[in-house]
Amino acid sequence: MVFQAPYPSYDPIDKEGYETVQKRWPIILTGVVNQLHLENHDLFVSLGQADGKDSLEGKLAEGKSLIEKVSKLKYEMARDHALESLPQDGGSQVETYNAELERLAAISKNTWFTAPWLFAECYLYRLIWSFLLQTTHWRRYDPFRAQKIDAFQKSGVAIYSWVAQLNTEIATIIHELDHAKKNIEENVDNLRVLFQEMVQMCLWGNSIDLSLLTNLSLSDIEHLQAVGKDAQAAREAFILKDDQETAWDHLKSLKDGRIDFVLDNAGFELFTDLVFADFLVTHTPYVSKVVMHPKLIPWFVSDVTPSDFSQTFDLLLDDAFLASSCPTEAEKKHLRYMTERWKDYVERGIFSLSVPISTPLGEGIGSTADFWTTHLPYWNMKIHAQSLWTDFHLNSSLVIFKGDLKLTGDISWPTLTPFRVAIAGPLAGSFPLLSLRTSKADVVVGVSNEVAAQLNKTDKHWRVNGR
Repeated sequence: MVFQAPYPSYDPIDKEGYETVQKRWPIILTGVVNQLHLENHDLFVSLGQADGKDSLEGKLAEGKSLIEKVSKLKYEMARDHALESLPQDGGSQVETYNAELERLAAISKNTWFTAPWLFAECYLYRLIWSFLLQTTHWRRYDPFRAQKIDAFQKSGVAIYSWVAQLNTEIATIIHELDHAKKNIEENVDNLRVLFQEMVQMCLWGNSIDLSLLTNLSLSDIEHLQAVGKDAQAAREAFILKDDQETAWDHLKSLKDGRIDFVLDNAGFELFTDLVFADFLVTHTPYVSKVVMHPKLIPWFVSDVTPSDFSQTFDLLLDDAFLASSCPTEAEKKHLRYMTERWKDYVERGIFSLSVPISTPLGEGIGSTADFWTTHLPYWNMKIHAQSLWTDFHLNSSLVIFKGDLKLTGDISWPTLTPFRVAIAGPLAGSFPLLSLRTSKADVVVGVSNEVAAQLNKTDKHWRVNGR
């Protein structure tokens, strides 16, 4: 039976929803148009130098058409036009989206300013992909790839800082284990400290979301990624719901467990996920396998696709990529050593994706990964993605959701609603799960009315600014 939340979705023109439709989405679409212009300029230059021009001319013509389509979409969005049905473009979930569009049209909530915010944003990215699918030469093109790589490159200072810190701390603990002849039970407190650092690293890594932080500067990134004991201690005051001890107790109960990461952002956040996964399988006896779940199409600007995942290793192993961070030779050595271990784990199946790592953009229709690029809340996973739910239910020791508000839906839950209630009956208890999310949408649960009231006084944007 499909679960229906007892509270409505957030009104798209209330609060931050209005900012999203009026400002954030148009900025994202402008970025796509600008990137297509750059690509087309390069094609034009290549065309003048090429012998066989037919293919380049065809791609250039399609590129111009894509610019026109995205520009038209931006125009229609600003004027609150109706959301059009997706064509049968050969991609996935066409019927899922179109069925919801029909339902919204029946209640007169099928325009950009009236549709539920979360559905409209999911539809936006699926529509952009539909434009690309209807071409011959751009079917595998990621219009956000350059943004993802740029933000990742600006993360070098934080990456090398984490590498240095973790290398020192982990080396110290392993040294103690080896030389003091301690067993795991005797060293569990040290592992717990490292576990908590990993959890917080992954939590704050989630704050960098290019679909929300549309004007992110280098100084913004460095501030969000600040590393060290003082930075972590300062951030503890900003953790509103903290189940680290419960999560640690669960982890300690495992033997050769499988941990699943439902990935969010590429770049620095994926790096922190890999560091956490490395700690779990390399330095604890509790986990022997990690499965990571990417998106199959360009999604919310910075979400991880299979190609983002595989490219991450190549970029980290390229000394020139992060050279502007001026790392020491020791830092470069430690990062290379760790990255090469990750590549080895991928080859041996210790780290894996839920789809083959070589999966091209848009491929994998019918796989469990299809579910992540729908508008559907996760509480109905068992109905809409039964094979995915069954895999988690039977095989996963812990599913770590990175920053996805679809766990609770875009629902105006009272803030004091317990998390277990907000993820709803069909999902609660299906499998162990941990949500690592910085708040970047109005939806907040598990927070007392007193704390929410105080935050409303001190920071009116606390629900959406990722702090």
